[in-house]
Amino acid sequence: MRADVAVRDGRIVAIGEVDEPARRRVDAAGLFVAPGIIDPHTHYDAQLSWDPHATPSSWHGVTTVIGGNCGFTLAPLQSRDADYTRKMMVNVEGMPLDTLEQGASWDWSSFAEYLDGLTGKVAVNAGFMVGHCALRRYVMGDDFARESAPDELERISQLLEQSLASGGLGLSTTRSYTHSDADGVAVPSRWASEEEVLRLCGVVGQHDGTSLEAIVSGCISRLSDEEIELLAQMSARARRPLNWNVLLVDGDRPEQAQHQLRASLRARELGGRVVALTMPVFAANNQSFLTFSNLWYLDGWTEVLSLPVPERIRQLCDPAVRQRMLEGARASTLSLLADFDRYVIGDVYAAENEELRGRFVGDIARERGEDAFTTLVDIVVKDDLRTVLWPVLATDRPKDWELRRQLWNEEDVLLGGSDAGAHVDRMLGSPYPTRFLADCLRGRRLLPVERAVQLMTEKPAALFGLRDRGRLRPGYHADIFIFDPATVGASLPRTSYDLPANGQRLLSDPEGVERVLVNGREIVVNGELTDETPGTILRSGRDTRTSVNG
Repeated sequence: MRADVAVRDGRIVAIGEVDEPARRRVDAAGLFVAPGIIDPHTHYDAQLSWDPHATPSSWHGVTTVIGGNCGFTLAPLQSRDADYTRKMMVNVEGMPLDTLEQGASWDWSSFAEYLDGLTGKVAVNAGFMVGHCALRRYVMGDDFARESAPDELERISQLLEQSLASGGLGLSTTRSYTHSDADGVAVPSRWASEEEVLRLCGVVGQHDGTSLEAIVSGCISRLSDEEIELLAQMSARARRPLNWNVLLVDGDRPEQAQHQLRASLRARELGGRVVALTMPVFAANNQSFLTFSNLWYLDGWTEVLSLPVPERIRQLCDPAVRQRMLEGARASTLSLLADFDRYVIGDVYAAENEELRGRFVGDIARERGEDAFTTLVDIVVKDDLRTVLWPVLATDRPKDWELRRQLWNEEDVLLGGSDAGAHVDRMLGSPYPTRFLADCLRGRRLLPVERAVQLMTEKPAALFGLRDRGRLRPGYHADIFIFDPATVGASLPRTSYDLPANGQRLLSDPEGVERVLVNGREIVVNGELTDETPGTILRSGRDTRTSVNG
């Protein structure tokens, strides 16, 4: 429909034909005017300290971000633990250490102080879960690698209570084997008993406008019966929705996705709600034999890739080691990364590798009469392991996309899971809104664009109980995304060194993004940032309402 949207004092006051005088008019003829995108899974907790616009997410229409996911937050924080926390974030979320050290002040202690430090200084709306790892580290210090004693659990519960009372959006936790600290030790929340986890969920249930977020090992492969029961029990104990990241889709195994959604069915039986996040497009994701990446999670690979580089190269040149690594990759829960034929060679450094840039490893291997893994390792070794590798997932067939389309319409599936702000040098999920809109308008056209917008705005707003956000209607906050349907999209990833201490990250430039408004003020105009910082730090109870059913 064609309509005017009138905004006053940060709120939408009318939609339709508006003829009253206005201080300023924006001509959006021929453009789409939509609610601002709500990204339910980010790690902008540190980045907002030096980048109030949460780039590149805001470039792509995002007006609200939810941080503090996967059990990892920067508060509450004992001063003694700042170094531990920074190094843990390097290991689990791929943030450059020098950037973390120089980009944030690290002068807060309580969760309230952390939120207060961002208030009035951000361009996007931002809300934060309270991380289980931070709670346990604050109370137990270096002695966290065990179950908590009764008095410790009481103090952890009280600390969560204080953090939620100051505005935390809920509790996030991880029990995934993929999460270890800088010393290779399981992160603090992985040592918690189920009794502790459920006790904390009970605390969450005492606060309005809260929810839960959890990661367990089966989230990236197959949920065990025990994990399904735990996720369901967590939601039921809190009487709050729980979301987890991320639901993978394979058209050859549609039953796998339905198995993962058993957690949602079980939660409903208990009176709770469990929601799976899934991405509507592939996130650009590179791998490396030099720096930490998902390859390290393949069975038997960490023992090789964690060696000093000269010894690592020597091991990689050993045929017996290569064979063990190949067998481990194929047997791993991340075996989708073992399709080495479908890796594309990215940046290279050795002159003899230059002509291989942009080519599939499988094609190169066939020319050489070798298997793909041998070819891949030879290329990487010649680059002193610096080669950037881009795996192209096999699940890019019509039947895969049809299954995704069906799942997007499931009540307990939510679009999102960008991980924006994390793994900054090797993964880029933040442009998913513009890329998905382009796909709906000019690509596969799996959904009407109106439905695509609703799934990225109204549905996440309902899950988190965000007051007066996620829709364009009178009385709602004026979080608005204006884009050109003919050109909206995102550029290919590029490398930038624009983080503090010249930290490296991947970026994607917006296309067809005319304006992004947060609380009625423009933060992006014609794809460029403004100096405005109108964002709200969302606090539970004040800016959210409770709804277990979303």
